[in-house]
Amino acid sequence: MAVLTSEAVVLRTWPVHEADLIVSLFTRDYGKLRGVAKSALKSRKRFGGALEPMTIARAWFAEKPKQDLVRLDQLEIITSPLSRPVDATRLGVLSFYAEVLEEALPERDPQETIFRLANSVLEQTTAERPWMPLTYFTLWMTRLMGLLPDISHCTICGEALGSDEVNFNSHADGLFCAVHRHTSDTLLSPDSWQMALRMLRAPVASFAAEDWPRRRGQDLRRFMQHTLERHMERKLRSAEALARLSG
Repeated sequence: MAVLTSEAVVLRTWPVHEADLIVSLFTRDYGKLRGVAKSALKSRKRFGGALEPMTIARAWFAEKPKQDLVRLDQLEIITSPLSRPVDATRLGVLSFYAEVLEEALPERDPQETIFRLANSVLEQTTAERPWMPLTYFTLWMTRLMGLLPDISHCTICGEALGSDEVNFNSHADGLFCAVHRHTSDTLLSPDSWQMALRMLRAPVASFAAEDWPRRRGQDLRRFMQHTLERHMERKLRSAEALARLSG
């Protein structure tokens, strides 16, 4: 049984038996997979603190014939979310990343662009500035999943949008002009729309120096959240927790 290795993001763990864990990993080379970590609750040498969600680690695992679960042999930490201060908001943002990746990604399908997105937003997600990388991640996950039409034009008529007429609806993809807006639409603020256009053209690090209070981009995050939840056909528990935290 050949042992494979790949850089991976830890998404979630479940206890099984006395000391074993099932671990969900998003690997760079093999996509999302799940494996059994034998005696993970006892073995600090093989796993240590590498089982925290959104830890980036080097994983060693072996595929079992005719079984969906791999045998997870070892995780070696590359970067840990615990290496920086953790407060309730940052923990909530990290949980959001993990839940979206866990629920949205198909099994065994490498997604290099999404893996690089996860790495880049993790680097920027600090207790002092959690909202910018959260906004960037939500926008780009929606785009990379193929759920975000061209946001510079009305989804219905194709006309170019103006900053004072951008509307979204929790039941439909895309943005709408004033003529084709639904009665239940919400106006997307000019700042959020312009910021989304910028984010789709630039890396997350280029926004790190900007002032980013909680309310900035809040309507854009809500639009992206509705889109993700509609296509995943489930509510994101982490988003509800973040909403309670942010008042």
